[in-house]
Amino acid sequence: MIKKDIVQRIEENSGFSRGDSLVIVDSILDHIKESLQKGEKIEIRGFASFKVVPKKTGYGRDIRRNKQIKIKKGKRIKFKPGQELKGLS
Repeated sequence: MIKKDIVQRIEENSGFSRGDSLVIVDSILDHIKESLQKGEKIEIRGFASFKVVPKKTGYGRDIRRNKQIKIKKGKRIKFKPGQELKGLS
């Protein structure tokens, strides 16, 4: 499923126009991005939670040059599925 499919589903289920549905989806995604950039945790009950966690400095391998490279520390987004989503597998 891609963003276009989500917009189409909202359009079909709500009666909103395609343009309004697109604005809704974009607004939700923008708000999620902004919250994660601020380091806030996002919890969508029954679906999943997202949070920013620190990433340690480490080492990897450049396979083209066969050299060890240092991977900088930083941040990553951790996704944890909710109970309803876990029950699907």
